[in-house]
Amino acid sequence: MKSALLFPLQLLICASLAHTAETDAGRARSSQCAACHGQNGIATQPDTPNLAGQNEAYLIKALKEYRSGVRRHEQMSVMAKGLSDKDIASLAAYYSRLPASGTP
Repeated sequence: MKSALLFPLQLLICASLAHTAETDAGRARSSQCAACHGQNGIATQPDTPNLAGQNEAYLIKALKEYRSGVRRHEQMSVMAKGLSDKDIASLAAYYSRLPASGTP
């Protein structure tokens, strides 16, 4: 009986640790993004979107569209070309977990 209760908890802990590692990888990868989108995902330029607190699935979709050329933006298309699916997932995980206010 105890093992039946522990299994879902173990799965939750493993998933949480994997997501934390993905978020950490996104933080490390985000240094190139910070020039325009800010250190905390809050844009430094008025015409650049904030990434902090954005929906993770939306960020993944947008980055893949920039990478493939479906969505076009001179700078973003160049930046996204070198991103792997894993890079995109980790960046999306990182930015989606930042507070939308930009303050930790």
